[in-house]
Amino acid sequence: MITCYVRYVLDPYKLDEFEKYARLWIPLVEKYGGTHHGYFLPYEGANNIAVTLFSFGSLAEYETYRTDSMKDPECQAAYALAEETKCIISYERNFMRPVLK
Repeated sequence: MITCYVRYVLDPYKLDEFEKYARLWIPLVEKYGGTHHGYFLPYEGANNIAVTLFSFGSLAEYETYRTDSMKDPECQAAYALAEETKCIISYERNFMRPVLK
């Protein structure tokens, strides 16, 4: 299993727009076989940092999701929302291997 960790730098005045974006992606990741662990938005501390975690069985499964999502109209609509609202300033993506029980 691999877990994708994404750290976002957001426009702090567009958190509502980012939350709409986040709510779109949770079921989309699951649609492609991933397990979404949620988005974590600013609460206390920095007002412009958010993170998300989601897992796939392997890096190959993640790559299939990435390729297929580029052709999916629902995924394209989610990308377009972020692009139109400019709620995301930047992001970084890292892959991690969980240690479980």
